[in-house]
Amino acid sequence: MSKIVTFGEIMLRLTPPGREVILQTPQFVATPGGAEANVAISLANYGENTSYVTALPENPIADAIVGELKRFNVNTENIIRCGDRVGTYYTQTGSVMRPSKVIYDRAHSSIAEVKPGDFDWDSILEDTKWFHVTGITPAIASGTAEVTLEALKKCREKSITVSCDLNYRKKLWKWGKPPVEVMSEVAKYVDVMIANEEDCQKCLGIELDVDVTSGSLDSSKYRALASKVMAMFPQVSYLAVSLRESVSADHNNWSGVLATRDAFYQSRKYSITNIVDRIGGGDSFGSGLIYGLNHLDGDQAAIDFAIAASAIKHTIYGDFNRVSKEDVLTLMGGDASGRVQR
Repeated sequence: MSKIVTFGEIMLRLTPPGREVILQTPQFVATPGGAEANVAISLANYGENTSYVTALPENPIADAIVGELKRFNVNTENIIRCGDRVGTYYTQTGSVMRPSKVIYDRAHSSIAEVKPGDFDWDSILEDTKWFHVTGITPAIASGTAEVTLEALKKCREKSITVSCDLNYRKKLWKWGKPPVEVMSEVAKYVDVMIANEEDCQKCLGIELDVDVTSGSLDSSKYRALASKVMAMFPQVSYLAVSLRESVSADHNNWSGVLATRDAFYQSRKYSITNIVDRIGGGDSFGSGLIYGLNHLDGDQAAIDFAIAASAIKHTIYGDFNRVSKEDVLTLMGGDASGRVQR
């Protein structure tokens, strides 16, 4: 069975209980999380053969994280063990008008110290049909940017489909080169791009006149965005965008669009109230899209599956979307009643 490979950093996530602010009480809930690992786990839950590639130290925290990946049937044999620390990030869950916050503590983590040649990509990519990465990984350090390009070039040699969620993270781009310079090179090797308007502006230098704080988004403007992206990068066959209309920290309207070179698809819109955890929502969108493009009948079904999967993720605490493809298909089919299933 051919596999899907994802590459990035998995971290220890520390979150105050409930909706407390950091150190309101002396407690944190500890869970693992990271964009590309989140994608691998979702796809494994849908029945895909997935392999996750990263670097972790030899210590009990890293061992526990690897064990968690294995519990979800993600292949971990290509995780290299090196360096001294697991990256950490803190989250503070927002409420009503108080936004959620993320604080990174991932400098000098194991993956931040990798360099080209550390991963045997010929071996890792054997019998691979799809490779997924995000713009977070090149933002970590010059070495991770170089290794990302190393992997993507090998994918091009092997005719492996590449997806990339641009995922601009302002707090991470500190190692020297501007994001546009790095990500414009990465984008040359991408077949399926996942991005919002800020990602395209900060990572590719493409502007779009959209106010994401207005609580309402005009989906038609994303046709123009897709045209600009595909004109700049002629190998890109899909651009997918999740559309988040933030009414408050607890209430978002959630939909998505998918553009090809000759078509434009829009999903149904979900009104998500009483959000449990929005972190990982974009990753569940990306993994749903990958599954949909590989297994469902047509591009409309792919974007519908992606947005339904990510809508469900907003109801689940932690980075991981712990649902099956049947759960997603049920919501995609119109059953949003939340009735007890007996």
